[in-house]
Amino acid sequence: MLQYQQPLDLAFQALSDPTRRRMVERLSAGPATVSELAAPLPMSMSAVVQHLKILEASGLVATEKVGRVRTCRVEPQALSAAERWINERRRSVERSLDRLGAFLDATKPATEPRE
Repeated sequence: MLQYQQPLDLAFQALSDPTRRRMVERLSAGPATVSELAAPLPMSMSAVVQHLKILEASGLVATEKVGRVRTCRVEPQALSAAERWINERRRSVERSLDRLGAFLDATKPATEPRE
């Protein structure tokens, strides 16, 4: 299912889950092992691994296995793509609001002084 979607769709889908957002937040501070990621989470190790698979498929997280230890790290370029998309939408909305404000200022009825 995931392989047929665009990278940005995968990133937002992965970030839609609070557990995965929490994992990305932790990895933003630096690499961590799967055990370190799992420690504060109220779920089984297999559930954590399933969440990690979704994060990996989205490109937000990369893992590397050395011996028996799998270390995870965040992939900044995937986060940057999502950030760019959000910023483009924000700028578009801000321009629309600026035009609305200018229109309202231009069409505001003149107030007559009270006597």
